[in-house]
Amino acid sequence: MGMLLVLMTTGGLAAAVIVLAVSIQTQKIWLRNFVFGGVAVWFVFYLAMLFGFSLSSEEKLLGLNESKEFCGYYFDCHMHTAVTGIRKTKILRDKTANGEFYVVDVEVFSDARRAKLGFDALTLFVIDENGKRYLRAADAENPEPPFTQKVPAGESFEKEVVFDLPVDAKAPRLDMHDGHALIEKVLVGDEDSIFHKRNFFKLSEQNDLTGVK
Repeated sequence: MGMLLVLMTTGGLAAAVIVLAVSIQTQKIWLRNFVFGGVAVWFVFYLAMLFGFSLSSEEKLLGLNESKEFCGYYFDCHMHTAVTGIRKTKILRDKTANGEFYVVDVEVFSDARRAKLGFDALTLFVIDENGKRYLRAADAENPEPPFTQKVPAGESFEKEVVFDLPVDAKAPRLDMHDGHALIEKVLVGDEDSIFHKRNFFKLSEQNDLTGVK
């Protein structure tokens, strides 16, 4: 719905510019006023929808194997991610954590029927109880496969991501953003729209927290 409203807004503005030009050329003041009034009413309606959906949204915590869908500026919501495993360790391959490594298995899958889809980019970070953000420990990760890898219709792939968190980190939550956060700030109902609550993946109190090397 969000992208449809954006397209309607863009198309409406294009039509308004044409009608405005006609009103100026023909010196029809009533037509010019009609254009300005119509544009103003539409933007008031759009802002009411944008803020209404965002302020009525609720934060969600997703557990293991619970999926998160990505719609964004697409016309569908075929792309999904899920956390399928979490484990903690001090040492991972040849790397030693400053605190403790959280090794998170992320599944990327598509429920499309025909098209091969993928993310242009996917940003992941962890937020603790105090709102502090932690970026990925990329040097401790296996770079393959990239999150930009295309997914055939109905298929999936898994990628391991790693975070170096303090041992005393409380209530860590994993957040994921796709690569179109700027335009999505004004998409009605989109998770990345202004003031909209987030869907996080819970990284604590799981049954799969076992140390590995």
